[in-house]
Amino acid sequence: MRPLTENDIRGSFVNCSKGEAKRLPLPRDLAERPWDDLDFLGWRDGGAPDRSYLVTERDGRLLGVSLRFPPPQRGFLQRSMCALCLTAHPRGGVSLMTGRKAGAAGREGNSVGLYMCTDLACSLYLRGKKVPESGVRFEESLTLEEQIARTRGNLFAFLDRLYS
Repeated sequence: MRPLTENDIRGSFVNCSKGEAKRLPLPRDLAERPWDDLDFLGWRDGGAPDRSYLVTERDGRLLGVSLRFPPPQRGFLQRSMCALCLTAHPRGGVSLMTGRKAGAAGREGNSVGLYMCTDLACSLYLRGKKVPESGVRFEESLTLEEQIARTRGNLFAFLDRLYS
């Protein structure tokens, strides 16, 4: 992914108003992000623990979405798998992220959800740059490029559902 500026990010959101996009908190470490290793930029809102944001590039266009997720539920041995990168996490490592649909459907309260890594670090888990709390990822027969293509395909399918 190419490095993004504040203006790039704020102008990319499709499921919130321009005013909401202007007010949302951005990551403070944009200059230090490993852009070459990212398929999307994802971050959590430090001031609102149930909110997160995701920005990706598709067909030369930036697409940003505002997401919400519930607090982790109590459970001793609960494990979940991210639907984007297929990384398994212990309790709280995967959350159902929901995004308001774009346009009239979103204004009517319709939303779409997908189970994702709570920290939105899917790209880094795929590339081995970050290790899940469990310490390992499942070994796959797919090449890294095929895993990246699958993850991007899963992300784009989710984003497509926000527009339908």
